[in-house]
Amino acid sequence: MKHVLSALALVSIATTASAQVGHLPESSPYRDFEASQEFTFFGGHYKAGKDPLGVAPGDGSMFGVRYQIHVGGPAFLVAKWSHVNTERFAIDPTKIGTARQLGKRNVAVNLFDIDLALNLTGEKSFHHLVPVVNLGAGIATCGCTVDPDPYSFGTPFAFSFGGGLRYAPGGRFQVTLDWNDYLYQLKYPADYFLIPVGGTAVAGGDQARSFWKNNRALTLGASLLFFR
Repeated sequence: MKHVLSALALVSIATTASAQVGHLPESSPYRDFEASQEFTFFGGHYKAGKDPLGVAPGDGSMFGVRYQIHVGGPAFLVAKWSHVNTERFAIDPTKIGTARQLGKRNVAVNLFDIDLALNLTGEKSFHHLVPVVNLGAGIATCGCTVDPDPYSFGTPFAFSFGGGLRYAPGGRFQVTLDWNDYLYQLKYPADYFLIPVGGTAVAGGDQARSFWKNNRALTLGASLLFFR
């Protein structure tokens, strides 16, 4: 009898302890995140990477749209378009002195990329928050031509990577905060390295003709969610 009572006491203690571990579903900090698709409008600031000659597109305001679809587990496939309103400084490399300076011109950069995004909390939110990381690739374009400046932005291949935080309070809406880095190649025209009569070249002999540069963006967005 003594052994039976001891066994019952142990079961009672174990049951009480197990009841104290974890959370009841209604009080758990985790919530199922069941969105199968998201459509997001976002806006923020774009900070251009270092440009030694100062002729490439610079910093500016940014806005765009993002569509993402659930592909399995914590993974989403993301298609994104971003538009940057900015300026670039134009020059005429055939001139010297102040005649070379053509001034600042308004230009626009467009970024198109396809990313793979991962929810770090899996298919759940934690206290309504979902941290996310993303990696992808795409292209960048710019209507940057200013006559007679020979500089052309072209359509460089662009890698993108970053992370963000989603606030999903429940229902069909969420707020997103994202940081992204766009890595693409900048190329200077050959004319920048030619020496005009009576002057000096725009670019010195030690300046690289082309190089990769990081361009960072911080954006805030509002999302409409579609559920499974």
